[in-house]
Amino acid sequence: MRNTNAPLRILFITDNYPPEVNAPATRTIEHCRAWADEGADVTVITCAPNFPQGRVYEGYKNRLFSREDHDGITVIRVWSFITANEGFVRRTLDYMSFAFSAFWACLFRKADIIVATSPQFFTTWSAAWLSFLKRTPWVFELRDLWPESIKSVGALNEGFTYRMLESTELFLYRNANHVIPNTEAFKENLISRGIRPENITVVPNGANLEMFAPCEPNPELMKKLGVEGKFVFGYIGTHGMAHALDFVIRAIAELNRPDLFFLFVGDGAEKMNVKNLAESLNLTNIKFLDPVPKTSMPNYLSVIDVSMAPLRNSDTFKTVIPSKIFEAAAMGKPVLLGVDGQARSIVESFNSGLYFEPENTSDFMKQVNRLSTDKECYQELVEGSLALAAAYNRKAFAHRMLQVLKQTAGKSD
Repeated sequence: MRNTNAPLRILFITDNYPPEVNAPATRTIEHCRAWADEGADVTVITCAPNFPQGRVYEGYKNRLFSREDHDGITVIRVWSFITANEGFVRRTLDYMSFAFSAFWACLFRKADIIVATSPQFFTTWSAAWLSFLKRTPWVFELRDLWPESIKSVGALNEGFTYRMLESTELFLYRNANHVIPNTEAFKENLISRGIRPENITVVPNGANLEMFAPCEPNPELMKKLGVEGKFVFGYIGTHGMAHALDFVIRAIAELNRPDLFFLFVGDGAEKMNVKNLAESLNLTNIKFLDPVPKTSMPNYLSVIDVSMAPLRNSDTFKTVIPSKIFEAAAMGKPVLLGVDGQARSIVESFNSGLYFEPENTSDFMKQVNRLSTDKECYQELVEGSLALAAAYNRKAFAHRMLQVLKQTAGKSD
């Protein structure tokens, strides 16, 4: 019988973790820090940082096993087959190799609860087997409907492989002691597929209000970027297949507003294609930058006026809420949103941005023009953004998730 007064021992399996700066890495470390601050004993199992370029970051090696201790968290990095975030077969090998290494790294570590996070969902295979062998409950943290999302961007056809992966996905939802999706739409999807509502708790994404807050634009950065006195639209995040950045570039060319400036910060499978497209269209009011550390993001958000959040025009993405809208909102930056469904509902309910139909050029141009010329509308959106951020405080959501983990592990305060 467990000692309910002892710290909750959490074993968290994720293949994205800082110094990577994508949304999964950020959510994980901010939740784990909050749990450690509340007294939990947190161990993260991850791999050498390499996303999205598929190259191990400077200062790290792809070793069989290494350990770090910081922020009250034990971080164990294991070997995996590393490849760039492109190509279904190579990425699958990457994901499965990490799942295999993570399984062995976790097998002899004591835990009260095992958490595995998606995307990708091979981490949850490890958690399911570990749960069975260690007789320890496990939680599926659902941040993407995989494999449905990779089908939506054309990376996988609806054939035998897809049906096999989907069957495995459903088995894992049913096998988990609890599922924690980050959107209500994901919860509805699970219920419609036979997962019991009492086994599902939604914990949304949010913003770190200690890191992201309204501030004056960084004058040195503005000068360096050449955006002084300009109205700036910014995209800070992964340049992937799902993000429709090629559409954005073509729409900017058709917009023909050289007085506006468009800043793209990040990397991903589609970045080179997008850069080449911008060059072929002779666009001079666009700048592409490499990824920046998470601690530098407030500086870059400070120099933009509007944060862009586009995705491909797919019904699958109606269930998605891009985390970048919360960080921008915390800085008082309205969002130009090209995502229908859940994300649109949140943004419009707080009046924190303008929606355009995904991959609709005329709608995109209409909203760009309105944001850059209607000062009264823009100020209302700034105020709505700050209200949205206050309602989506990540620390509060981390506390909510910790309570679910305690209940699932059979512990209580």
